Amino acid sequence: MSTQQEKVTTPFPRAGEGSGLGAAKAALFDLDGVVFDTEPQYTVFWGGVMRKFRPDVPGLEYTIKGSTLTRIFEDFLPHVPEEYDNIVKGLNEFEKNMDYPFVEGFEDFVKDCRHNGLKTAVVTSSNKAKMDSVLKKRPELTEMMDAILMSEDFEFSKPHPDCYIKGAQRFGAKPEECLVFEDSFNGLKSGRASGAVVVGLSTSNSEEAIREYCDIVIPNYKGIDYKALISRLK
Repeated sequence: MSTQQEKVTTPFPRAGEGSGLGAAKAALFDLDGVVFDTEPQYTVFWGGVMRKFRPDVPGLEYTIKGSTLTRIFEDFLPHVPEEYDNIVKGLNEFEKNMDYPFVEGFEDFVKDCRHNGLKTAVVTSSNKAKMDSVLKKRPELTEMMDAILMSEDFEFSKPHPDCYIKGAQRFGAKPEECLVFEDSFNGLKSGRASGAVVVGLSTSNSEEAIREYCDIVIPNYKGIDYKALISRLK
């Protein structure tokens, strides 16, 4: 999550139903809930913050998923700017002590994507400080990815498609030539609005809740390889 200044404009047009994907050029992965099964831990942290500062709106810890830190502050906590520094310090300390277990099957799936010629990237709303904490515990992630794009690389926050457009551009591809893997509503909307083919993971929300924002929904990557996924999309 980032403290950068950003512009957010919604709503965004939805891509056409179904997938016209031929041979994909890149696989673009969100981080939490997509690469790492960390969303339950964030729910604990943000649940505590929101119960303290926004008790009037139960469940905000779920609403904010996929948002940058700046957007969380501006949209949901504008009335307590004096608390921002303390929240950031608490979040940074929390992230240093988090566990980062891979979503089931992720490692094998990424290897198979790369074996089939796809470029791979993390495209996350997390900032550099968060990624530093991640890579200290999971340095192997840099070997799995051709690029890691963080909030500092984007002008606009999800659900704006900026991050996935830039992710595609990193590899000289068009968004519609990319697979986007997302779990949060904001992230799914971002991928959809970019024109990419969207694979939703039901790690944070139910399949029923996210289905309309995806071309396909999977619970995790177990037993799924690239060619099988493309076959299901067609």
